[in-house]
Formats: sequence, C-alpha cells, structure tokens
Amino acid sequence: MTYSSEPLIITADEHPIRPPMIDNDAMKVLRVLRDNGFAGFLVGGGVRDLYLGKQPKDFDISTDARPGQIRKLFRNSRTIGRRFRLVQVFFHGKEIEVSTLRSLSEHDLDGPESVLAPNNTFGSLDEDAQRRDLTINSLFYEIENHTIIDYVGGIQDLDHSIIRIVGDPDRRITRDPVRMLRAIRHAARLNFTIEQESWQSICNHHEKLTLCPPSRVRDEFIKDLHSTALSEWLQLALDSELFFDIFQLYKKPLVQKERESEQPYREQLKQLARVIDRCAQQAKDSGSRGLNNDLLLALILIPWANARFDLVNQHLKGAAAFKFSKILREHLDKELATQLNLRRSIRQEMVILLSNLPQFIRHKTNDSQPKWLRKKSYFKTCSLFCDLYLESITGETASLHFPAPQNRPSRTQKNPPQSKGRGGRKKRYTPAFSSKKKGIFGLKD
Repeated sequence: MTYSSEPLIITADEHPIRPPMIDNDAMKVLRVLRDNGFAGFLVGGGVRDLYLGKQPKDFDISTDARPGQIRKLFRNSRTIGRRFRLVQVFFHGKEIEVSTLRSLSEHDLDGPESVLAPNNTFGSLDEDAQRRDLTINSLFYEIENHTIIDYVGGIQDLDHSIIRIVGDPDRRITRDPVRMLRAIRHAARLNFTIEQESWQSICNHHEKLTLCPPSRVRDEFIKDLHSTALSEWLQLALDSELFFDIFQLYKKPLVQKERESEQPYREQLKQLARVIDRCAQQAKDSGSRGLNNDLLLALILIPWANARFDLVNQHLKGAAAFKFSKILREHLDKELATQLNLRRSIRQEMVILLSNLPQFIRHKTNDSQPKWLRKKSYFKTCSLFCDLYLESITGETASLHFPAPQNRPSRTQKNPPQSKGRGGRKKRYTPAFSSKKKGIFGLKD
C-alpha cells in the first residue's frame, strides 16, 4: 500500500482530543520544545487511545530536535536505546519518552533484505509515520492548532476498527517479525479486526518470529499475560500459529495429540487464559502489579505438562517426586528456557509450582492440608496456583488478595549514586551536559 506525502489534517472540531486530556508533564515537554524553536508531536498509542476515549498508559513524543538538543533542554533526562537513541525525561513517578523523527532511508522499504536492519538516522514527519508498525499508531497530534496529522490512513482504520500494518506487510514483517505480535496484541486489546493482507502475511511468515532475540519475544508475550485480553490474543496466536513459535514445546500436544482425538489441550489453554485475564483485571482494578510472571507462565504450561507427563494424575512421594521434579526441570531447560531466555530463578519457581500441583490437588479434593505442608515456604504460592488451575476446571472463582498500591518512585528515577570525595564530602552528580562540555558525554552533537 502506498501513501501520499500530503497528510490528512483533522482539525480540532473534527476529533475528540482536547488539551486537558493530555498529561500535564507531556504538555510541558511539548511546550518547552515549541518555545525553543522545535516541532513536537504527541505520537503513537497516546493519540490512538485518546481518539478512542481511553486513558493512555504512556504519552510518547516525537520531535525534530536531536537527542543532544533534547538533553540540553531537559536536564532531568537520560539517553537510552541501541538501534535508535531516544531520551527519557523524568517527572515524579513517571517518564516521558522523546524520540527524534526517524528517516525513511533506513526504513524497511529500502536496503538489503535482513532482519532488524539498522534504523538510526533522522528524518521528516511523513518518513517517521511510514516507518511505524501499524497505521493506528502512526498519528501525530500537535498543540499549536490542536490538529491530528495522518499520513497513512490511521484515522480511517480507527473509525472502522481495523488493524493494518504500514506499507508492504510481507516486507515489514521480514525486517522485524515482532511486528506480528504487536498486530495481534492491538487486535485483541481493542477488539479490532486485522486487515486481510496483513493477516495473510502474519500467517505466511509466522515462523520468522524464531529469528528474533528470545528476550524480545519473551518481553512482548509477558505484556500480553498482563493485558486482560490474553484470551483474545491466544485465539489469534493459535489461528496464525504464532503461538507455536513462542512455545515450540506445544507443537506435539496441540497438533499431534488432538489429531489422535486425545485430551483437548487447546481448550485447556483457553480456560486458563480466561482465569489469567480475570486475575489481571482484578489487579488492574485494585492498582496492584498483579501475579508474578513465573506463576502465569507455569499456568500456561499446565496443558503441556499434562500431555507430556500426565501431571495432575501423578502420585509420587519422596525420592520419586524429587526425581520427577528434576526431569521436569531438564525438559523446561531444554524446550523453553533458551527459547524465551528465562532466568534460572524463574525456571526454578515454575518447576516448584508444576511439580507440587498434583499433591495440592489431592489435598484440596480431600479438604486436608497437613501441617508439614503448610510449613513449606512454597505453600502459599502453590496453593494459589492450585486454586487458579481448579478455577479453570470447575469455574469456581479463586480468592485473590493483592497488596494495596504504594506510591513509590519508579526504579529508573532513583537518584544516581554519589561518591564521597576528600573530607567525606559528597560529590555532586554531573549530568551528561554541563556548561563546560558540549554534546553527549563530552562528545560533539
């Protein structure tokens, strides 16, 4: 699909976004950029969510200012990123990401065929719009005239509830296969339909997801675990077969076993996804961070463990139970740990949860919890894990108690460590920019 270099301008009286709806700190960043002669735009999910009447999770900004110039304007900031440098501006309890408009010359439409090609040069507004993943995330809002600028038909797709990959879907997916995950995520969360050409490209190229760094795939999937829309995501991931590229250990249980008319592991997964969504929604309503990732990942693996080891029917004790936990750990290490780059501690917690599930089910069924079991350090977590699994089977809602939210500064906002100089005096932290140096870390812009 080709796009015109002349954008569609949606005036203030033609769209629902009003300045008071925008975060005060994001507006401050936009005004500082404007007052210093730079163009600044609210971009991406912030514009999309405001247009749909939702509260954005983040307010990201793009500008024609370079990272070094942004740092000079905002001392409470830092530069991050490898493929493309952007600046985080810190405020109380949050940060605003400010990126420089990117160039089409490094964009997926040109250059050699490769995955994750370089993308570190600067460009214009229309070039930046065309290098973004989805049309609904390629909109710009400017504060001078309060207009929305649309180069790729994003407003039309929002109005018609359509997810569309910007540009040629085959080429865009080849350059960065993670775009497939982002497409089905937004379709699941917004209850949108994926445009036919984009959907067909996802189905044709789903195996390319294995070319991406495992940590990227893991991080993208964890977002969906906490999204409250995992059920919808799972259906799209199964239909496109992307799910089997994330969890390759499921290929036999979900494909081969179902052909043999054995247990419906696909339906087990969907039931567990509904339970996870309920927990995520309760956590969201209470302002809590939600359940731990190791517990959620272990829930997703129960159908695999049932297919591979007949997990819930295991009746092992003592040395036999210990041996089984070692076998389970070996399979997790071999079939999942490397694939998703999971930390050793997470793998160990998952093994504890899965290997202890059979005995917790027996005690729940018999309404007995031995004193020795209640003294175990893992009792509380394994008991909750068992309750959530039983909820997926019986429909009886498990009891959750999330801690009250605490107003703590974000981890990235902690003050940098201060070393002591002579006489015990603390040295003042010197930012990357100072009056004595020019450029980033003393280098030229």
